[in-house]
Amino acid sequence: MSNFFDLPSTRECWQTTLGWQPNVQQQAQFAALYAAVLAGNQQFNLTRIMEPPDFWEKHLWDSLAGLAPLEFQAAAPVAKQVIDVGTGAGFPGLPVAIACPHYQVALVDSTQKKINFIRQTTEELGLANTVAISARAEALAKQPSHRQAYDLALLRAVGSVTDCANYALPLLKPNGVAVLYRGRWSPDDAQALDKALAPHGDTVLSIEGFMTPLTQSVRHCIYIGKAGT
Repeated sequence: MSNFFDLPSTRECWQTTLGWQPNVQQQAQFAALYAAVLAGNQQFNLTRIMEPPDFWEKHLWDSLAGLAPLEFQAAAPVAKQVIDVGTGAGFPGLPVAIACPHYQVALVDSTQKKINFIRQTTEELGLANTVAISARAEALAKQPSHRQAYDLALLRAVGSVTDCANYALPLLKPNGVAVLYRGRWSPDDAQALDKALAPHGDTVLSIEGFMTPLTQSVRHCIYIGKAGT
């Protein structure tokens, strides 16, 4: 089943939708990640998304879709300190670490068993550019080594937009960016986020709406810019 990730149609879909496609090593790592999640699911109940096309679209493609405007459309790769808040089984952080080896990615979750799975998986995949941390985001933000330490924060299926902003912004450097992965986006969401950002001068940089390539599901990514010094 892992061969799905190397099908020509899949590689073409990466390119046409995100302007990027994995190299041979990255294709192998995606397949190995899928195998690891299948195995880990028997022990940890990581995800209900198990079929290869669903896994590709909802975990791999969706994880990297939020990164596309920041990375794949850039003139040249730029090293960044990245934090995935509430990573769960490692999404979006693990696909991001595979696609962007020039990133250093911290994967954070409060559930120790998920962090144990991620540590084992990153070792199996040879992802030396990752660290898995068992902690709550609000506690991590109080630690000097993490507060205002990251260029980019990723938050997928973490909570309300207000919660996401409150988790991410203390962890970001001035002028850092948070990416909120959402399904649908409403005026109420926009109003709540604007209210949460206003006190410190943080802003919504852009809101990108799109459809997933296989099931045509609605997705939005919200890009928040932290105020500079």
